[in-house]
Amino acid sequence: MTNFPNVFIFDHPLIKHKVSILRDKNTSMKEFRELVEEITTIMTYESMKDVELVPVEVETPLEKTLQYRVADDSVAIVPILRAGLGMVNGVHRVFPTAKVGHIGMYRDEETLEPQEYYCKLPDGIADKTVFLVDPMLATGGSACDAIAALKARGCKKIKFMAIIAAPEGIEKLYHEHPDVPVYVSTLDRCLNENGYILPGLGDAGDRLFGTK
Repeated sequence: MTNFPNVFIFDHPLIKHKVSILRDKNTSMKEFRELVEEITTIMTYESMKDVELVPVEVETPLEKTLQYRVADDSVAIVPILRAGLGMVNGVHRVFPTAKVGHIGMYRDEETLEPQEYYCKLPDGIADKTVFLVDPMLATGGSACDAIAALKARGCKKIKFMAIIAAPEGIEKLYHEHPDVPVYVSTLDRCLNENGYILPGLGDAGDRLFGTK
C-alpha cells in the first residue's frame, strides 16, 4: 500500500491482539463493542499527531508556564450510520468535548452502491477537524460519499478511520479523495462477490447491536 501516501496502516501488537478477538465469531456483543472502542482510542492518539495546538498560560503550584492545548470546540466526530456509532466513544475518550454529527448511508444490496438517507452535523463543522469513522472500509463507496458530503458543507480537515479495510476500498478512497488521511488498523485480503471483506469479521453493525 506504499503507493497511497495518504494511507496509514497500523502495525501495533495491542491492535493485532484486539483485532484477533474481534474477528472471532464467538466473541460476545458486549466484548465486541468494547474492543471496537479500545482499538479506536489507540488509533485516535496516532491520528492526532498533527492536530493544531494553541498556547495557553497555566499556573502550576509553583509558577506560571506557557503550555499548549487543542483549541476548544475544534474537533468533531462523524460516524457513518449505523456501525460508525460503535467508534464514537473511542474518540470521546481522547476528546470528551468533541461534538458529534451523523451521516446515514446504506448499501443497495443489488448494486452495492451507497445511498445517503440522513445527515445532521454540528454548527461550524467547516472549521473543525472532523473524524469520519466507520469500522469497515469495504468497497469504499460509503466512505467516499460521506467525505464528499462533508466537503460540500465546507469541511477541509477530514480524517477517515476504519478498523478493517479491503485493498479495493483503500484504492477507491485514494483516487477520489487523495487529500484525506486514511487511518486503518488492519488491511485484509480482498472483497468477496457480495462485497464483504475477507477474512473480515462479518457485519460490524450486526455484531455491535445484536441484530441480523
